[in-house]
Amino acid sequence: MLVTKHRITIRDVAKESGYSIATVSKALNGVDVVKPHTKQKILAAAERLHYVPNLMGKQLKNAQTKMIGFYTTSISGPYFSILVEAMAREAEKHGYGINVFISYDKKVVLNSILGSVVDGIIGFEDLLTPQDLDAVKREGIKAVFIDRDVASETIGSVVFDSYNKGRAATEQLLAMGHRRIGFIKGIDGVFDADGRKAGYQDALLAAGIPVQEELMLDGLFEEQAAFDSMVTFLKAPPPELPTAFLAGNDLSAIGSVKGILQMGYRVPEDFSVMGFDGIDLLEYFTPKLSTVRNPIKEQGILAVAHLLDLIDEQASGTSFVLEGELCIRESTSIRQEE
Repeated sequence: MLVTKHRITIRDVAKESGYSIATVSKALNGVDVVKPHTKQKILAAAERLHYVPNLMGKQLKNAQTKMIGFYTTSISGPYFSILVEAMAREAEKHGYGINVFISYDKKVVLNSILGSVVDGIIGFEDLLTPQDLDAVKREGIKAVFIDRDVASETIGSVVFDSYNKGRAATEQLLAMGHRRIGFIKGIDGVFDADGRKAGYQDALLAAGIPVQEELMLDGLFEEQAAFDSMVTFLKAPPPELPTAFLAGNDLSAIGSVKGILQMGYRVPEDFSVMGFDGIDLLEYFTPKLSTVRNPIKEQGILAVAHLLDLIDEQASGTSFVLEGELCIRESTSIRQEE
């Protein structure tokens, strides 16, 4: 694997595929004179090398665009509104703008990242594979990932301490007398979701309480999904109901509370509920929701600040871990002995 900065060119694709530069150029530009099987081999070689054209042209080879790219599959929900605004404000202080790229198509994302349209990137979630990250490193592109713990010479990350805070939140519910605690899951494979679930499970096991799959509901970090899962759960409950639920984020906690109320139960009298993130929307929700505050604004500010240090070659990639805090409010109560 190449370790020095080297932008993949048509010449590299020609060498990889075994065809001439002229034939490769025609294949990549869709010229009809190239035979289909030849074109297929050339396109496969280009994909293996992560080849994309330089979208800004040779005239920008040594110039800065003064733009940062933020890549994600979605910006729905209050979490992202806080995060994106914090990043935009911090970038603006340093004379940079933010381009937000939203796509589930990895090829679209890679073409943008490798096409020199931004000076550096901030990534969210695990859309890019380790092999894709190798291509980013090879091209010398500066990057910071949020909620993905990676670090190298040119890549850093800013993560929330989801595992320890998931464990602390579960321990708090245990200390309040709850022994059967359900969990509203996020999205499997996402850093925060996996960490919070693992913290919940380990806290139960440390207290001598087995983890029960029947008490783990799908919430997908969404209000409606959590509502639907809770209603379905309470329509056909297990012989012994839980007394508390820890949700993967505040939106799924809100959905869970609404589902509990829909089915004729009360919060916190019948079920205590705790969420994650501490979004502003909680100020308008009744009952006041217990949560684990995630410093979302600080995540955005630190991600931009670290990326600009990487761009200016003032630092090497570092993994920053941000702490949160438990906020106990009306939606959780001490479980009285029966």
